[in-house]
Amino acid sequence: MNDLKMKILVLDDEPFMLKLLEHILADLGYAPVLACDNGQTALELIADSGEPPNLILLDINMPQMDGLAFVRHLVELHFSGSVILVSGEDERMQQAAEKLAIAHKISVLGHLHKPPTPAGLGELIGKWKIQSRHEPRKDRNVYGADEVRAAISGGELVNYYQPKVVTSTGRVMGVETLVRWRHPSDGLVYPDQFIGVAEAHGLIDDLTKVVLKNAFAQSKVWQESGLMLQMSVNLSMDNLAALDFVDMVVGMSTQSGVAPQMMMLEVTETRLMSDIRIPLEILTRLRLKRFRLSIDDFGIGNSSLAQLRDIPFDELKIDQSFVHGACSNEKLWAMFDSCLSLAKQLGLEVVAEGVEDQADWDFVRNRGCDIAQGYFIAKPMPGAELPEWIRTWDQSYAKSRKRIP
Repeated sequence: MNDLKMKILVLDDEPFMLKLLEHILADLGYAPVLACDNGQTALELIADSGEPPNLILLDINMPQMDGLAFVRHLVELHFSGSVILVSGEDERMQQAAEKLAIAHKISVLGHLHKPPTPAGLGELIGKWKIQSRHEPRKDRNVYGADEVRAAISGGELVNYYQPKVVTSTGRVMGVETLVRWRHPSDGLVYPDQFIGVAEAHGLIDDLTKVVLKNAFAQSKVWQESGLMLQMSVNLSMDNLAALDFVDMVVGMSTQSGVAPQMMMLEVTETRLMSDIRIPLEILTRLRLKRFRLSIDDFGIGNSSLAQLRDIPFDELKIDQSFVHGACSNEKLWAMFDSCLSLAKQLGLEVVAEGVEDQADWDFVRNRGCDIAQGYFIAKPMPGAELPEWIRTWDQSYAKSRKRIP
């Protein structure tokens, strides 16, 4: 059943399209709707309304104020609803407009070409209904250096682990370590709220030591139970500024009894330093000690090829922005294939990040990508939960393969 309480605004400069959209929405059970033929009137309506619309159907190409400028003004009004783009522009223009709106933190349910079909419009509005059931996110807390320092020394940082799966067999071959802060009053705090603070205040080495120590310890626990998983850990570029970092990592490996080959150290390519000498020595020495190296978020930086040339990586992780939805987006498909082909020619193992649904999984598997990672497989979880999850995954994957003719 449709949510008849949804408030919808249609903005288009063509009278015929306004009437058509109103008619389609009425047939779908959404009536009455607000209709405007220019951006200024629509903005005034939103600003003066005690209940602004939940959803705006927006044309891109309009005289006086086009849809892109309208989105910018929505931000100024602190619009908290969602947008569906309905335009006669080509696919690439619609994708660019959608990307811009998302960059402005506006929720975009998708885009449709004129004239839209009732089924297509109904499907996108259905996405809003799913979103509307979610609880609004709390305002992000801002943490200071002293709080982060206390969290590191007080044992409040914990590791979560996200599985990495071989696409050809479904076997769970490893995990990526993702640090969380178990805050005594705020609950689980995600790294984007404290990693930057640690880097800015000289705390990142201490933080990374805690993450590595916990990762080695967890790996040893799994190995003793017969679970052999490759453990990936993210490094900050600030970790690669002091040459004794190598000795620290080697010491942890020796003390834990976990072989270096079981540890994959991930470096985000957008942060590699302009002066590569010390990082290059550290990474090369780690590789010489048989630790494995991964170039993370590949494709979104400016010097990816130079880094692949200079550093002895074993693995390349294709950034999620080139993975999710690539099966239905020609540009993303081409970029994904380009990254995959380059990695294969260099003899690197390839991981697709951001596998969010069945379509993403089928795509990366059919394209020959080695490993997949993302919410379609599993969200990050505490180490104690992983063995049981693997048993459930193996059973589910085996059943799915039997259903394939």
